[in-house]
Amino acid sequence: MAAGRRGICWSLVLGSFLVFGSWILDLRAAELRAGAAVVNITPAPGIGLAGYYFERGADGTNDDLFAKALVLDVDGTKAALVALDLISTTRSMVESARREIEKATGIPGANVMISATHAHTGPVLAERGLRDDASGENAQLTQKYSGGLPVLIAESVRLAAQRLEPARASSAVVLEPNLSFNRRFHMRDGSVGWNPGKLNTNIVRVAGPIDPEVGVAYFEALPGRSPAKPLATYVNFAMHPDTVGGAKFSADYPGVLARRLAEYKGRDMVTLFANGACGNINHVNVNWAERQNGPQEAARLGTILAGDVFKAWMQLKPVAAGALRVSTEIVKLPLRELKPGDAERARETVLRYGMKDNRGFMEKVEAYRILDVAAREGRPHEVEVQVIALGGDAAWVSLPGEIFVELGLAIKQASPFRHTFIAELANGSIGYIPNRPAYIEGNYEPISARCAAGSGELLVESAVRQLRALFNASLKEGQK
Repeated sequence: MAAGRRGICWSLVLGSFLVFGSWILDLRAAELRAGAAVVNITPAPGIGLAGYYFERGADGTNDDLFAKALVLDVDGTKAALVALDLISTTRSMVESARREIEKATGIPGANVMISATHAHTGPVLAERGLRDDASGENAQLTQKYSGGLPVLIAESVRLAAQRLEPARASSAVVLEPNLSFNRRFHMRDGSVGWNPGKLNTNIVRVAGPIDPEVGVAYFEALPGRSPAKPLATYVNFAMHPDTVGGAKFSADYPGVLARRLAEYKGRDMVTLFANGACGNINHVNVNWAERQNGPQEAARLGTILAGDVFKAWMQLKPVAAGALRVSTEIVKLPLRELKPGDAERARETVLRYGMKDNRGFMEKVEAYRILDVAAREGRPHEVEVQVIALGGDAAWVSLPGEIFVELGLAIKQASPFRHTFIAELANGSIGYIPNRPAYIEGNYEPISARCAAGSGELLVESAVRQLRALFNASLKEGQK
């Protein structure tokens, strides 16, 4: 596999062999062990809330934010899946957390996938870009909180590793076609609109698909009792969590989902939620006049999604025993082009509008994108695409940003695994990553995107290449 544009594919090796030019872990599967844990990561009030182009300071808590960890162990090879009730992940946070995890547990940092649910009622994080550096009413609180996160993340993994016990895994996918909506529309004036508003008569048709799959991976303890002890449920669905609003911390609908599942399975079961490719997907039904924001909307969404998981539990099929394999590539994504004078004009826009309110929204979106691109001084984004596979049945894919649904669907369609779970905003994030046609269509997400057209397709190529290599490794293992 070529270095440079397509990056470097590698994995930790015990009895390894070369597949498609990539070193892939080949471990004899003997017994799956699993453990899960939760650590509270809710900040103190006063810190800025993330997700908008104006400042919002947190004044309390609706419901707590958590770091949730699931550790898997097959024949002594361990991997960890971590889900955070935060707006995003940063590369520096992930690298620091991986180092802390290695020290605390011995789990190789390269075997850890850290994703964020994208809750818009979580804290501003340091080092996410100039926009977040400019927002937040207390920069010191932001720096202190972000600096302490890696230790809290590592603690969740340490506790999960401490609780490892013989387990069995099963998975299922059910369809939920009525909960999420593509938020881009072809309009009567020939443009492509973004969040055009409810009952807008200028809408002609929706501009793209959704991903209706609710993916569920369920882990329970062995030897089984009746009923078996639940350990963790990993839920994967593509839909923006931006419903609660206000100035209080909330995990949004993924928090409701976790509470509903715990009511059924017991409070000790850990629910990890990973957002699928939902860069252009939200919960707003433009054909329904009903208000769709506030805690009550999060409760509605989380309860419906929990009902889907209840259905999925009846359809669970065992994940066949097999090795635990990890692969990763560093992919270089080209920057958006800048024209002479762009940076100067962007600085003027930022000064003119500030961050106190939402005036000049789209102008600020473009300005902060230009300034972030200019700050890279021509250096392409180097992002990670990681795949964790359990045998030949289940695989998890990390993607580094808010990914358009078309890209996630392409990965799933090409994946040879029975179930493929996609975790966006994982192992770092560079913001929106649309598919190529969206750059021509324009509007919010493409205007915001820091990477050039075609970047999303490079991520798809990397993910599919790694999925096929790991699947072929599992086939060879089964033939021995």
